[in-house]
Amino acid sequence: MERGGAEMEWPAYLNEYEKLVIRMNNPRVVIDNAVCPNATLVKSNRALPDGCYGNQPKVDSARKHGILLEAVQVLTDLNLSVKKAYISSDGRWFMDVFHVTDQFGRKLADDSVISYLEQSLDTEDHGLQRSCAEEGLTTLELTGADRPGLLSEVFAVLADLGCGVVEAKVWTHNGRIACLVSVKDELSGSPIDADARRIHHIESRLRHVLKCVHGVCGARTAVSSMAVAHTDRRLHQMMFADRDYERKSPSPPASKPPSVSVQNWVERGYSVVTVQCRDRPKLLFDIVCTLTDMEYVVFHGTIDTDGDLAHQEFYVRHKDGSPVSSEAERQRVIQCLQAAIERRSSEGIRLELCIEDKPGLLSEVTRTFRENSLSVTRAEVSTKGDMATNVFYVTDAAGRPADPKAIDAVRLRIGPGCLTVKEEQRPQFRRKAAAADGQGGGGGVGIGLFYLGNLFRRNLYNLGLIKSCS
Repeated sequence: MERGGAEMEWPAYLNEYEKLVIRMNNPRVVIDNAVCPNATLVKSNRALPDGCYGNQPKVDSARKHGILLEAVQVLTDLNLSVKKAYISSDGRWFMDVFHVTDQFGRKLADDSVISYLEQSLDTEDHGLQRSCAEEGLTTLELTGADRPGLLSEVFAVLADLGCGVVEAKVWTHNGRIACLVSVKDELSGSPIDADARRIHHIESRLRHVLKCVHGVCGARTAVSSMAVAHTDRRLHQMMFADRDYERKSPSPPASKPPSVSVQNWVERGYSVVTVQCRDRPKLLFDIVCTLTDMEYVVFHGTIDTDGDLAHQEFYVRHKDGSPVSSEAERQRVIQCLQAAIERRSSEGIRLELCIEDKPGLLSEVTRTFRENSLSVTRAEVSTKGDMATNVFYVTDAAGRPADPKAIDAVRLRIGPGCLTVKEEQRPQFRRKAAAADGQGGGGGVGIGLFYLGNLFRRNLYNLGLIKSCS
């Protein structure tokens, strides 16, 4: 395959037949700004050649496990919002169509973004893996019971042990916490994973901090210099392994849980998964990521948004080709999807910190939060050069909205010019959204069959044979 006049370089171990198969299998990517007035259309499709899969049933050959997640991941990493999507695979082909906007709700106009999309969606390796070893970083994975001030203690331990935090992401949900922290030696800037005794000491100290005061609460630490393919996906996996979806939040929920239903379409052998909830960035990624890691394959689906309400419907089977087969499995899928949606929907005031980096900065900042009875529900830490850019979502220690006086005291201590308040602007629920939440079980198979029945008409539109965008 040629791109931009340059011949594609093939790995030495591929023979000519394997190269031909890859050429034939390579997805076709179309990015079109002319079809819809308010969104950019991104279409990826692939026809799989006969004979590549021997006598395997066509249901296995049509959709490689995880390939939908790879595409959604590319869109998510560019902070694109998916307003509509049509997903369909049958026989030996698949087609994914996304209607996307940038984070400001506009069509894509940046040529570099469009070029990146074309290249990323047109390759097997979506360029998402990043080696911590190459960057001189060591990644720490932490899970355990959350409590007020815990993050302050974690960063204090790392500062005390001479570990400089370069990047970090923290999620909390249902009284549990998951952290991915990338560190290096504070003085030399070199990786710390080569010193086994030091690693053991760091893990021991962190496990002690993470242990629940009233007994063992599943504290876990891990250290690695290997690549973290995608931090958000890894956080989902860590909280899933910690079984946060089975636990109850220690504080009353601020809103009703997302509406999720799972029903079987027996005649076609699909399970129909329907989700209705408030729309937000990365919602599609969180849902598809969870289905993929639970080893379900999405064969058909529709995604639609109406104002602040999102409706997503997926026709899935397990990797072995079977639909959801028991009530216990059905309830588990519902619980896991609700948890996946809620993890990134942390309540609280958003605080943005942009300040010159220094040793122990995070320990100092989070200690100031703790001293003013503020609890961190979610955090994202990034360091570039000499500057630290951090985002924290905070509540009071009981999970209620933070006291404005406490926020003012923290800003006065850290520096009003460095720490700004960006309280999330959450649009009011429409009556339609409130009604959807009140249904509990969500949509049913009847609605699902209607959507699937329209997929083929929509595919005609996607191929340019129908002019309407709606």
